[in-house]
Amino acid sequence: MPAAQQPQWPDAEALAEAAAHLGRTPSLVLPQECDTLRDRLAAVARGEAVILQGGDCAETFDGAGEQQVDAKFRTLNQMAAVIAEAAVAPVVTIGRMAGQYAKPRSGTHETRDGVTLPAYRGDLVNGSVFTAGSRTPQPDRLARAHRVSATTLNLLRALAARSRTEFWTSHEALVLEYERALTRGTPAGPYNLSAHTVWVGERTRQLGGAHIDYVARIRNPIAVKVGPTTTPDDALALVDRLDPDREPGRLTFVARMGADAVRDVLPDLVTKVSAAGSPVIWVCDPMHGNTFVADGGFKTRRLDVIVDELRGFFEVHRALGTHPGGVHTELTGEHVTECLGGTYPVTPTDLPTRYETACDPRLNRSQSLDLAWELADLYAEYQLSRR
Repeated sequence: MPAAQQPQWPDAEALAEAAAHLGRTPSLVLPQECDTLRDRLAAVARGEAVILQGGDCAETFDGAGEQQVDAKFRTLNQMAAVIAEAAVAPVVTIGRMAGQYAKPRSGTHETRDGVTLPAYRGDLVNGSVFTAGSRTPQPDRLARAHRVSATTLNLLRALAARSRTEFWTSHEALVLEYERALTRGTPAGPYNLSAHTVWVGERTRQLGGAHIDYVARIRNPIAVKVGPTTTPDDALALVDRLDPDREPGRLTFVARMGADAVRDVLPDLVTKVSAAGSPVIWVCDPMHGNTFVADGGFKTRRLDVIVDELRGFFEVHRALGTHPGGVHTELTGEHVTECLGGTYPVTPTDLPTRYETACDPRLNRSQSLDLAWELADLYAEYQLSRR
């Protein structure tokens, strides 16, 4: 099947050797952990819990230090505590961590000052430095991604044990050589043991494509991002392909509509999927549909627009009597200046100060907590509307 957004590896033999080596490495998570997460997500599907998912747009190998991992973990846990009290429900906390090393790109190449090189596709594939050596896809990065993920997971497990919380990992199932190499057979069926849950992005969710075919075959809970061009027929076809048994906790749709489209597009999708008897979880990604380029060439997002998309998402679910399952964000625990606004506002002139993302702009720690309080208000209003 056609596989979109795959790197153009220059050495097929080296890639095959790297994938074979990866296939002999230890699993990063256990099948039982994936099953437990599916049980937690089944509670979300029943309207008894909510999801908080967040982390870097694209993790980097150099950004996997103890301080950075701890800062993201603490930020997500603080957000979860704020949301749980208002939602009067447990929060299933999932990090975009320990594997989010690859990113889809709008173009295969990038040109600067008349020089054209392959686009940076994340540390799993190539380097961000604009040189031919750095930008050439390197298969040995697959093994390094596994090693760094294992180190990150060990730290996350220690942090979760110390704080007596559950914490799950996720990433986009994008580079299929990596995902397949870490897929292991069990008596219950194959699991992707690189993460507890994986998702398919908006650019790779073609029904006849290799990514949908891949996630249809694994036992993990999975998600698919759906954008403003998604039709009800598209959504229903994905449900039939990915969750034919209508198993609560199996499938999540992550709506990435944009603030301008969410109130117009989402209602029909939710209505038709619900009418078909699907227990799919609906989560809002208010980040990707609201990106723009500011003066100076920095990609950014406005916190007030991000909040507006969340409000639209909740308005749709309140009107339909369905459950707003949670939020999927790009954030960091660092004091970066990548998104605009917030209680301690980042202004356009602040953007160059600490613009450190490897790809798309992330909420900083303060903005992430601002978002958590906004979500708390939205869940409190939602709870009142149900009485």
